Amino acid sequence: MTPLLSVQGITKKYGAHIGCADVSFDLYPGEVMGIVGESGSGKSTLLGCMAGHLTPDAGKVVFDTRTDGPRDTLTMSEPERRMLGRTDWAFVHQHARDGLRMGVSAGGNVGERLMAVGERHYGDIRDKAIDWLGRVEIDADRVDDRPTTFSGGMQQRLQIARNLVTGPRLVFMDEPTGGLDVSVQARLLDLLRGLVRDMGLSAVIVTHDLAVVRLLADRLMVMKSGRVVEAGLTDQVLDDPQHAYSQLLVSSVLQV
Repeated sequence: MTPLLSVQGITKKYGAHIGCADVSFDLYPGEVMGIVGESGSGKSTLLGCMAGHLTPDAGKVVFDTRTDGPRDTLTMSEPERRMLGRTDWAFVHQHARDGLRMGVSAGGNVGERLMAVGERHYGDIRDKAIDWLGRVEIDADRVDDRPTTFSGGMQQRLQIARNLVTGPRLVFMDEPTGGLDVSVQARLLDLLRGLVRDMGLSAVIVTHDLAVVRLLADRLMVMKSGRVVEAGLTDQVLDDPQHAYSQLLVSSVLQV
């Protein structure tokens, strides 16, 4: 089977500091990869390089496009990358405000992404927006409300609806439950797990929360100082970590 995403030797340095070094992995259709590590481990740098937000110093990010097969996204033209980001790719930010237009209604936030891929019929766009609000557990009567009137958990669910309305095949998530209350986190994780399963999504999830990857990720990479120190099936890595740093991460959670 052809990987949906093939990350090959991604390296990013900031002067003498290593953001990430020679990271490689394949992600297959319908698979979720979790990337964990403490702050400064390089996981967010790696995610930024994969998603096109940062330019790596070396490596390739090969995506199996619908029309042309595997393409290195780093060598795509800017319009090609932009269209990929509106259609087959999505990015869920830790802070929903970074992924929403706060001055636009909830329905407008979802509808904007549809318009970006060419939809123009107002009634159809509004109907799809209302449908997606329902799918992320936001009442239809909030469709004309602005995100500024929503709670943090509702804003995050709205960001997810905005991202998934065009049916992407790959979603990048940067600490999707970070900063939310524990009860809100649990509800959001349950929602994400259902959407990933129902839509057959592939996803790359960066988090410091091992409970998030335990629930969502099929495979897991542990990063330290910009390098992958351990990788494998999620339960395998969490239940029987081999690397000393992985053992430290798991034991620190167990002691809380």
